[in-house]
Amino acid sequence: MYSIVLLLASFLVSDLPATELSAPETSPAPQQAAAVRIRVTFSDSVSAGPITGRLLLALAPAGGRRSPINMTSETGAPLFGLNVTNWAPGTPITIDESVHGYPIASINDVPPGQYSVQAMVNVYTRCDRSDGHVVWVPLDRGEGQAWKRKPGNLRSKVTTITIDPAKNSTIDLVIDEKIAPISFPADTNQVKRFKIRSELLSKFWGQDIYLGATVLLPKGYDEHPDVHYPVNYSHGHFSSRAPGGFGRRGAFDKLWLADDTPRFLYVTIQHPSPYYDDSYAVNSANNGPYGDAIHEELIPEIEKRFRAIREPWARQLSGGSTGGWIALALQIFYPDFYGGCWASCPDSPDFRYHQIVDIYKDKNAYWLEHDFMKVDRPTRRRTDGNIAAMMKDENWFELAAGDKNRSGGQWDIWEATFSPVASDGYPRRLWNKRTGVIDHAVAKHWREHYDLRHILQRDWKTVGPKLAGKLHVFMGDMDSYYLNNGCYLLEQFLESTTEPHYGGTFEYARKRGHCWGPEQAKLMRLMTDHVKKTAPKGSDQTGWRY
Repeated sequence: MYSIVLLLASFLVSDLPATELSAPETSPAPQQAAAVRIRVTFSDSVSAGPITGRLLLALAPAGGRRSPINMTSETGAPLFGLNVTNWAPGTPITIDESVHGYPIASINDVPPGQYSVQAMVNVYTRCDRSDGHVVWVPLDRGEGQAWKRKPGNLRSKVTTITIDPAKNSTIDLVIDEKIAPISFPADTNQVKRFKIRSELLSKFWGQDIYLGATVLLPKGYDEHPDVHYPVNYSHGHFSSRAPGGFGRRGAFDKLWLADDTPRFLYVTIQHPSPYYDDSYAVNSANNGPYGDAIHEELIPEIEKRFRAIREPWARQLSGGSTGGWIALALQIFYPDFYGGCWASCPDSPDFRYHQIVDIYKDKNAYWLEHDFMKVDRPTRRRTDGNIAAMMKDENWFELAAGDKNRSGGQWDIWEATFSPVASDGYPRRLWNKRTGVIDHAVAKHWREHYDLRHILQRDWKTVGPKLAGKLHVFMGDMDSYYLNNGCYLLEQFLESTTEPHYGGTFEYARKRGHCWGPEQAKLMRLMTDHVKKTAPKGSDQTGWRY
């Protein structure tokens, strides 16, 4: 264990320019360990041509019920990763002490014993983007940008090995499996799904990019062919499951099909980017024009196919966590398109608390530095205050899974969404992924384009009148990711506005973590009352209330 801690200071330097490397901490020289090498090839039965991507190796205690790859996380099993370019079948690539990993920096520092081991390749695709940059990224294959189960990715069978500190060893692994395509879920009487090729996004990426929607129909939809309905556009992480948990949660099914339930269309959309399981639904220099594609291509198709009321007052937004930020952002960025926002536990709307980092004033995201020591900054807590994970650990795990923001992780997608494009075509880092040192020039870009509180304060005279009564936020006061802090700052600004007053609500739950929000019955009542209150005279307020 001591050797693991000592080596973390030199962990994952391959992602950094030489000028950013910090001096290693001095320590007694560890005892020389035997060299461990894992030599990996892949069979031409899974890919006949050369591949480019990220070669990953996972180790886990032998005999586990899950595969080693599926046991990796910021607090899980060790993961080692390196990029491969034009890798040909049968050609060995060696994972040795030069390949950095997390939480163990070198494979030579894995404690002796028996392990289950598995190799995988997250396959990248070349994209000649319309902005002139050429990048290699893991395109979504219908799974929601989850590299551990992405169709087309390659993996080896799980193998048991023994690591003996007294012996040098070379272990051979053959990648001989390809993950099969994911079948598109079948429609039912209540749940309909479709996807479309986005012309806007496909042009930007130089590859076919698809958007999708899952629509939960109200009771009696087919029996009322002339009725048009309001819509709850519910945002969140990628899922092809039915909105609201319909078909899996008996209480919600009973509510949705009850005789006195207001009749809405309940819609979730699928918009994974090459960097994450969703794009954050906004236009972005790195992700591309997802905001335009959703509003100009996908939503018109949804509303045409499913008899939606195509008016702003009938379009409501909801979502939690990532989806909570999206709901807020879309209401703010498209104030004339939506009629109300109901955001639960949103990602921070004020980057003075990016979780608990002030990206404008703090020098380092990972540590609070004092004269004689530095204190780790946490990233996740329990509601009793106990710390579950540290900021640096989540980021270092992402860096093992993929450099240049290609890990599919949370911190990487924030940069892919909010940051400008770097000279190599990939997202520019908000902070050095290894050291945590913040680039305040990038932070300024974040503020001007995506800091929701700053944008509201800057533009309130023009946007404020369009948002009156539309912003509603729900949050636990012990949010697991400290997201309540950014909401407090947003609330402080909005409550201070007078021309006009924002007219919305903030509701906090004591000692509740991530992701607290209203029950479905309450949310539907709030939306229905809001739609009734804000609908213009002469609009249909009875047809969909059967």
